[in-house]
Amino acid sequence: MSRIKIKDNSRIPKESLSGISLLTSKIADKTLEQLEKEGIFVFPEILRDADDITKDQMILQSVNNYYLSSNVMGFMGLGDEKLIVESRFSSNGQDFLFQYLLERVFDVPNIVDLETDANNDDRVFNLLVFIFPHYLKSAMRKGIFKTYVRKTYNDSNVKGTIDIARHIVKNTPFVGNVAYSQREYSFDNDLMELIRHTVEFIKHKPYGHKLLAQAKDEVKDVVAATPNYEMCNRQKIIDANKTNTIRHAYYREYCELQNLCLLILQHQKHQIGMGNKKVYGLLFDGAWLWEEYMNSIVDEIFYHPMNKATKGSQRLFDHNRGLIYPDFISRDSETRVIADAKYKPIDNIGNKDYLQVLAYMFRFDAKKGFYFYPEMGEEEDAVMWLNRGSTYEKNVEAREDICLIKHGFQIPTEIDVYSAFTEQMRCNEIKFLEGILTSVK
Repeated sequence: MSRIKIKDNSRIPKESLSGISLLTSKIADKTLEQLEKEGIFVFPEILRDADDITKDQMILQSVNNYYLSSNVMGFMGLGDEKLIVESRFSSNGQDFLFQYLLERVFDVPNIVDLETDANNDDRVFNLLVFIFPHYLKSAMRKGIFKTYVRKTYNDSNVKGTIDIARHIVKNTPFVGNVAYSQREYSFDNDLMELIRHTVEFIKHKPYGHKLLAQAKDEVKDVVAATPNYEMCNRQKIIDANKTNTIRHAYYREYCELQNLCLLILQHQKHQIGMGNKKVYGLLFDGAWLWEEYMNSIVDEIFYHPMNKATKGSQRLFDHNRGLIYPDFISRDSETRVIADAKYKPIDNIGNKDYLQVLAYMFRFDAKKGFYFYPEMGEEEDAVMWLNRGSTYEKNVEAREDICLIKHGFQIPTEIDVYSAFTEQMRCNEIKFLEGILTSVK
């Protein structure tokens, strides 16, 4: 088994990936939109939700003798070849940060062991399992899936097509019943049965009940809709769903859920990816993860407009013109503050970032703006006061009332135990929030 780790947003010599040449040939220079269509799970779903992550972005882009990785983290595999894209802010060869962000943002138990080498497929499998509640809720917003199914009967109320062979077997000698079948519009169909099998499979995991509690209403609906569920029919249901995939555009969410259920259930037979020739994996937008993690820390003092969910949209101009989604708007309207989450080092926060936040500050009459970024060193907050005046009049000077602050979140380094890492992160979250509160006073 060939397994290679790389960092996001980095330059990798092509020869260093020669051990996974089959995998790289499948994913290099392919957009995330193309990979998603081939069955790769990209989170958040890029085609309709993403802003920070675009459908034209690539996992690996060829540039001369190098590959350039993007803002995406996660796992991909093809047969025995595995590629792990870690956070560039990880250290000591252990990507504790990625694991911690996943757990905080998705509010899941500690189930993802990124350092387990015994079976690398288990890493992808665990990730697939814990995103199941999200995909279940997303699909069932369209209602419980209903379609035509053929049901068999053996009674005296003949309504459909008589099944002669079955009738002879069941009704000899004749006692008044007739074996027949008919098509009915039903909730209890192959897809809902597949979802039910996945729910029951997850329930038997140590973390299953806690995980499914995130979608308890949806799980209850699935159970109620599948009274004919029998565990012994699992392989039959899997085969039926592999043959009849959901194709209608309206049920796109159910199509994604169907693919996810197949991946989860087939893992037990080492068929993850549905064969050795198909690429499988799970990818996360690093910028989105960081933004949502920051929101979990500052939620009590900031509004969080969500461009991916079209929630909390703002306008720059009158007549509904100039749609904008600042990352964070302070809840204190008297001393308004704007903040922007940046998944990049302090030195990479530059001109376009400045102009964006300054525009938001001007729109909301804010005197202070923040950048929340990951800090691995000992960098102090960088406070930048806005200039006034012009070089032509030689009267440039710093204002005393408007500033931008680069406020770093300290990422623990030199820690080899995940429990110690999480403990330090919790302490740093308190310090980070205290720093914000002190600065806005």
